[in-house]
Amino acid sequence: MKAIALTSFGIPEALEELEVPVPAITDTQVLVEMRASSINPADVLFRSGAILEGPVADKFADQFQLPFVLGNEVAGIVTEVGGKVRHFKPGDRVMGMIPRGSYMDYVAVEEDLLAVIPESLSFEEAGAAPAVALPAWQALFEHGHLQPGQRILIQAGAGGVGHAAVQLAKQHGAYVIATARDYNHDFVKRLGADEVIDYTKTDFATQITEPVDFVLDAAMDPATFGTGLPGDIGRKNYSVIKDGGTYISVVAFALNEYPKVRGINAYFFQARANRTDFESIVRQMQENKLKIHIHEAYPFTAQGLLQAYRKSDEPTKRGKIIISKNLG
Repeated sequence: MKAIALTSFGIPEALEELEVPVPAITDTQVLVEMRASSINPADVLFRSGAILEGPVADKFADQFQLPFVLGNEVAGIVTEVGGKVRHFKPGDRVMGMIPRGSYMDYVAVEEDLLAVIPESLSFEEAGAAPAVALPAWQALFEHGHLQPGQRILIQAGAGGVGHAAVQLAKQHGAYVIATARDYNHDFVKRLGADEVIDYTKTDFATQITEPVDFVLDAAMDPATFGTGLPGDIGRKNYSVIKDGGTYISVVAFALNEYPKVRGINAYFFQARANRTDFESIVRQMQENKLKIHIHEAYPFTAQGLLQAYRKSDEPTKRGKIIISKNLG
């Protein structure tokens, strides 16, 4: 089968098409014929080699063996199930996540990391959803316990996690403030934001006149990536949160060690993939309460992935960039 693998770190041209065996599944796994996948910030950091130079490099040291296959979202068709699998059967349309390696014709996935998708959802929509909708869902409802009527600031409202969070928070009855570049303001307002602030032209902290209950930070602050601690954006986030409020970051990985400020419940978390939450996300999508915006789609070829990663480096993208087998 075909896999598109990273053969060296740096430029997207280092992605090459390889022939590899179809993975064998265990009793608890499902074999999925991949029909769509996507690019996420973690893929970009691995592909560029930036993560090799960061403070979390040691955590991933045993994974840096080239060639390796990027991608952690998958949507497709079940072709085989393990002996202990109870929730899926061959022919099911599914979406889900794996730790890494979805840029392949067939992917072995643990049963609990998948959910069935209806015919009304395309593979492209489903393949774009897991890695952005899941952290948005868990941050807002499982960790942050967002309540109707609360005021929330969502950083990077036009990005993957941000644009999903804006929709989910608004549907839940929150007052949503989001940051985005000026050319994304109309887009973010259509998602449901009550206010949108251009963080590149003004200090968002001076524009928020009433403290917020909750900040969800999905902005890639370079200072934060280097240390894991709140940078300029993070420090300003604290300044707009009311005493005893909530500050959740999906980027500041050392936030949990940061000194407590004014009783604010601040922490970093990584999304935990599971079938129950994926099923909740699928329902939201099926009921048109959540729509994952596809900025652009590229074919499942080495050249297609090269173009997709080039596009992912551009600041003008919205939502997700996907890889689809439906494109020639």
